[in-house]
Amino acid sequence: MQQSRNKELYHQKLNRVLEYIDNHLDEKIELKTLAELSHFSPFHFHRIVKALLGEPIGAYITRIRLETAAKMIRYSQMSVEEIGYAVGYDTPSSLTKAFKQHFGTTPSAYRKSKSLIINTIKRMETTSLNIKKPKILTVEDKNCIYVTLKGAYQKLDYPSAWATLWAVVKNQKLFTAGIEHIGLPFDDPNVTEENNIRYDACLIIHKEAKPDGKVGTKTIQGGKFAVFHYQGSYANLGEVYDYIFNTWLLESDHELREVPTREKYLNNPEKTEEGKLKTEIYIPIK
Repeated sequence: MQQSRNKELYHQKLNRVLEYIDNHLDEKIELKTLAELSHFSPFHFHRIVKALLGEPIGAYITRIRLETAAKMIRYSQMSVEEIGYAVGYDTPSSLTKAFKQHFGTTPSAYRKSKSLIINTIKRMETTSLNIKKPKILTVEDKNCIYVTLKGAYQKLDYPSAWATLWAVVKNQKLFTAGIEHIGLPFDDPNVTEENNIRYDACLIIHKEAKPDGKVGTKTIQGGKFAVFHYQGSYANLGEVYDYIFNTWLLESDHELREVPTREKYLNNPEKTEEGKLKTEIYIPIK
């Protein structure tokens, strides 16, 4: 059955990542290296791994380091300093701080008491978002004008970007029916440094446009997509993606393509109640 084969393949790829982590706890583990090792698409690495593990990859690495440290503290005679270095902490104080935050006690106190209060890992919980099965669509290439924004997604000035694009539409007389607002989130904030994260705000247009200052023109690649419809606050989009990658992808017979996801915004957030905002999420599939 294709579904089970896909799921097995994902888990085989994940096992390579976990084995690498186990064998390199004493080193700095680069998420970019893990993405390359997994052979998952760099556009989708973090979400797939999060779906399979039930927690973000960074949280998993931290947890494994601290649990390994706890075992070493309890069952070896190594000093806290030696243990810290062995599980990837540069200084004993760094281990002590992380250990106390996770377990509620210091390494030294744990060595004496042999008792830990294990903090419950916050596994992903998807709010009831009423997301229906996706439509499978083949989308044509589309021409757009766009502005590239860089930085953490939650800190970007989206209203300014859309205003800049609409000013070009007005100045170049590009207005027609059917202009679409599309967002292209290129980078995974768990792999790419915050200041290098890139997001393109795009207006799909139907007339020939010219570049204007920071506004560029390009063609957005079409192809086959699973299109999910979501109504609600943009603040919940992370949970929508969790559902797509945790549940739908692993249970489907579809494979991802090596292109970014895209978001289509169907109404104006400045004139629409949060709960009535409508977004289409396009997941590229083969």
